[in-house]
Amino acid sequence: MIYTLTLNPSIDYVVNVNNLTLGKINRTLEDIKFPGGKGINVSRILSNQHVSNVALGFIGGFTGEFVEKSLKDLNIHTDFIKVSGDTRINVKVKSNTETEINGAGPKITDSKLQSLFNKLSELKTNDILVLAGNIQNTLPSTLYSKIQNLVSKNGVKVVVDTSGNALLEAVKNKPFLIKPNNHEIEEIFNVKINNTDELITYGKKLNEMGAENVIISLAGDGALLICSQGVFFGNAPKGEVKNSVGAGDSLVGGFLAEYSKSSDLLKAFKNGIASGSASAFSLDLCEEEFVKKLLPIINIVPYKN
Repeated sequence: MIYTLTLNPSIDYVVNVNNLTLGKINRTLEDIKFPGGKGINVSRILSNQHVSNVALGFIGGFTGEFVEKSLKDLNIHTDFIKVSGDTRINVKVKSNTETEINGAGPKITDSKLQSLFNKLSELKTNDILVLAGNIQNTLPSTLYSKIQNLVSKNGVKVVVDTSGNALLEAVKNKPFLIKPNNHEIEEIFNVKINNTDELITYGKKLNEMGAENVIISLAGDGALLICSQGVFFGNAPKGEVKNSVGAGDSLVGGFLAEYSKSSDLLKAFKNGIASGSASAFSLDLCEEEFVKKLLPIINIVPYKN
């Protein structure tokens, strides 16, 4: 079973406004509300590709009820821990420019955190756990590392999609997969990366430090996979970018959807790129049919400098 953990889920409230004017009453042209959070996005992609999974995390209040009901309506299993505060609302205003206002989220008590550890201790060999998103400042910055140490004793494969010190600490605990971008790699190693060869050099260092598989997005130019089989490049399909939010989560979800079926890293990498691209070319997260249309366009080849 694949489990996703979203520590700080949200309702993402997206509104379109014609010529937003600050200090005035603005009326929306249209609006949409959907459950948000990086782990939840991965769950939605897995579900869209008919892969069973369980969404974990903390929710509270009427906003938390909306998140849980929305996921159940999408046939996603949930096992959230209820907290006393309200799940946050993130407002995204689309006008001549884009503006985001993100909520802080509820406080997580030590007892609720222990409840999470109790759930995670029940995971077993061949399960996959996705730790996605940054750790809010009300929780220990070492939380992902503690979770990795807990579940690795039971043979669980851990995917970590975060940044900064949390990612660096996670790498030391030998995750199955990480997905840093070039900016996050520069931050970790405190360097300026000038070309793809340099990016691969530092990607290999992450591999040597403990990460089993490293995927590095090159945005519209494709992506790299660094694994035990070597370094591979996958091209990105061309298309009109309608929504860049969730493309990285879609890559992770697409990768795991295929890997859970075939255990083939290169097939999984290809499906990940197709899923990430399909979401970028869609207004919401991608559907399986769109992913299938993009697969023949993508070629996975050994990287040559």
